[in-house]
Amino acid sequence: MLLRTLRFEDTPRRPLWMMRQAGRILPEYRALKERHGFAGLARDPELAAEVTLMPLRRFPFDAAITFADIMSPLPALGVDFRFDPGPVIAEPIRSARDVAALPDPDDLDEAAIAPEVAAAQRIVRSELGPETALLGFAGAPLTLAAYLVEGRGVLDFPRLRAFAYLEPAAFDAVLDRLGRLCARYLLSQHDAGADAVQVFDSWAGLFPRAEWRRRVRPHLKRLLVRLGEAAVPRILFLHAAPQLVDDYADLPCEVLGVDWRTDLGALRRRRRDLCLQGNLDPAVLLAGDDAVRREAASLLRSLPRRGHIVNLGHGVLPETPLQAVHTLVESVHAEAEDS
Repeated sequence: MLLRTLRFEDTPRRPLWMMRQAGRILPEYRALKERHGFAGLARDPELAAEVTLMPLRRFPFDAAITFADIMSPLPALGVDFRFDPGPVIAEPIRSARDVAALPDPDDLDEAAIAPEVAAAQRIVRSELGPETALLGFAGAPLTLAAYLVEGRGVLDFPRLRAFAYLEPAAFDAVLDRLGRLCARYLLSQHDAGADAVQVFDSWAGLFPRAEWRRRVRPHLKRLLVRLGEAAVPRILFLHAAPQLVDDYADLPCEVLGVDWRTDLGALRRRRRDLCLQGNLDPAVLLAGDDAVRREAASLLRSLPRRGHIVNLGHGVLPETPLQAVHTLVESVHAEAEDS
């Protein structure tokens, strides 16, 4: 159903999945993580496949998204990192010399680029029914660069932004390498059975619009074009950058996902040719069943069914009650029953 929706075909109802559905809120995931740790789960194909499938045993989602870490492709470039609790880069990129020392992604052996992710996807694909899409994902070049240059997740990533102004050629080179690495990574996921891929640009709003268009957009567009040339369906997710929504809508992708700050109905009126994904505020799921029903109904009323994939405006929050997810699913499915 999700694949038909992104092609703007008629479907009996809107497809639904949730970012970070694999893990976080599930007690069975927390028990498994307690035994193996996050890194242990992400790096073991059988465990990662199990976590990917867990939410589908509880909820009738229309897609499974691969359980992996956004940093998974970086070791192929010789980048070492650990979790504390988020990713921490052992040796951040801070100079043109550091960038030049990174290997060329096009020279890497296929098996060097997170092979455990493709292995997990082959397991999941063999267990999913034909109506459930399997989604792969990767971080966008800027989002990966934010961690690679800053060294860890911090507010507004000041070292990254300074690096762009102090070392513009090196900044361009690191985005180029990351874009080509992500292209190969996502193509390998598609080859392993992913029906579509989502590119997460979690830190898209770090730069003013003019700087983004000049420094960041060309690399993101090249990545999306390369995926399109291989006929890989593309979901592009934009977070915390309302000033860039229309710029992202002009990029080559089948689906644009946005966070809860964007008026999805207004965006549909501006772009009737683009499938949209989102964008319920994850905090609504903490506010009780009545709020979930009310806000879900408001979202569904805001734009037509065709070309809309229901999702949250960001990852589901760890403290989300399971009952709230059931209520969201029931609310989305009820629209089809009432029509």
